[in-house]
Amino acid sequence: MDFVPYLILASLEGAVTAAVLALTAVGLSLVFGVMRVVNVAHGEFFMLGAVLAWWVTQSIGGHPAIGFGVALLVVPVMVGLIAVVADLTVLKRINYDPERTIIATIGILYILQQVTLMTYGPDARPVEPPFNTRLAIPWFEFADGGLQMYWPWGLSTTSYKLAVIGSAALVLLGVWGLMARTKIGLLMRATQLDREMAMAFGIPVERIYAVVFGLGAGLAALGAVLIVPIQQAHYLMGHDPLLLAFIVVIIGGLGSLPGTVVAAILIGLSDGIISVFFSPTLAKILATLLVAMVLVFRPQGLFGVKSS
Repeated sequence: MDFVPYLILASLEGAVTAAVLALTAVGLSLVFGVMRVVNVAHGEFFMLGAVLAWWVTQSIGGHPAIGFGVALLVVPVMVGLIAVVADLTVLKRINYDPERTIIATIGILYILQQVTLMTYGPDARPVEPPFNTRLAIPWFEFADGGLQMYWPWGLSTTSYKLAVIGSAALVLLGVWGLMARTKIGLLMRATQLDREMAMAFGIPVERIYAVVFGLGAGLAALGAVLIVPIQQAHYLMGHDPLLLAFIVVIIGGLGSLPGTVVAAILIGLSDGIISVFFSPTLAKILATLLVAMVLVFRPQGLFGVKSS
């Protein structure tokens, strides 16, 4: 069979990874860009999204689409509120000091992880997708003087995976609109540029920080809700998303949302393609090497601004 159809399939798998990774990494980038907080617990907010999605769907029952639709709307809000509570009770009390917030978020990580283990348990549990029609992937080639289409045997994807890609794109556009076209986005950008000046102009910086921390966690949880019908919910599933999100943020540029999205697409597609044709381990190794090269040759990231 031709190489190109498999490349298309691998690219589609990579696009799903890139979509979820972009949501997770944009949340991490927002928190660092506005608050200057390295949120080590970001992966656990992702994990909470998956676990709560399972809990909501199991509690509601009925057709899978009903429970999943409720989880898609409710779970990011729930996780965002948990993050706001963590911000107000922990990060605010240490005045968002860069060094102490790293230790604090490590503590939040272990608290969330162990509470989930005690309540949810150690087992990985699936969430049934709301729809999952299998779609054959067509292939076109020139034959007998014209363009002909055929369907490679066994080469297919699902309607749900395509929906994940489209949903993530819409949410990312919404985040861009929030940051660029709304008053709260203006306040976030003002706080990002100069915290002291923002406070001097009467901007409630601590409230902005709480909103940003909750929004970042909610985006990670949304990514988890979208991916959990493809993967399974597990209390240790936050490690890989955290690592990949940090890789994406470093490559794209700390605090740069466009850079984060571009880097997520790059890492996601390469991860999907390399995982299909070689191995997932090789994909992670190459991503780590890419981070090392970026840190050596362009420390501010591909889209970051060099500090003076």
